[in-house]
Amino acid sequence: MITAIVLLHVDVHAIPETAQAIADIDRVSEVYSVTGDWELVALVRVHAHEQVAEVVTGGIAKVPGVTGTHTMIAFQAFSSSDLDRLWGIGFEDAEGV
Repeated sequence: MITAIVLLHVDVHAIPETAQAIADIDRVSEVYSVTGDWELVALVRVHAHEQVAEVVTGGIAKVPGVTGTHTMIAFQAFSSSDLDRLWGIGFEDAEGV
């Protein structure tokens, strides 16, 4: 399975509608609104590299409100327990607060 991370510039007045339209595209597994230089991040999961182009340029880039994309291909995935441990640092103190 190939995972592509797609950073998206979108019209800020249409973020919710644009995000939902992207989330509805086949092979898009998740869409997040984010802080920073980009408005949205989408995760695309496909079986072949050619499908990345189909989903990103043939689907995501054509969604009204999308003004720019930047696509990265993931090289290696780490186990979810490793990710939970890394991203959960500091949250154990917040539990029960």
